[in-house]
Amino acid sequence: MKTIVVAMALVVVMMVLLESEPVESISCDTVRGSMSPCMAYLTSGGGQPSQSCCNGVQSLAGSIQSKDDKQTVCSCIKSAATNYGIHTDAAANLAQKCGVSINVPIAANADCSQ
Repeated sequence: MKTIVVAMALVVVMMVLLESEPVESISCDTVRGSMSPCMAYLTSGGGQPSQSCCNGVQSLAGSIQSKDDKQTVCSCIKSAATNYGIHTDAAANLAQKCGVSINVPIAANADCSQ
């Protein structure tokens, strides 16, 4: 009986430890930091994004781990696109020009609910 109680206690402790790992989520500060090297490209409306811009896009894409992350990134980018006068065509082509699949729309009119 004592062995069963100890075994059950160990199982409960393991479950608590596995469940309590902190999950870091993406913030708009993270998005701004990753995308700031892209502002010249996004506001000029053309040309080729810089390597530092593409590195930021790649870093941001690698940070998206969940649907919540995707929605946060989308909302942050949408807000920035509205506030900074980002050219729609440049924004729409950024990930492709950098060779990165980010799967988040970069536009002022993006639907971030998905």
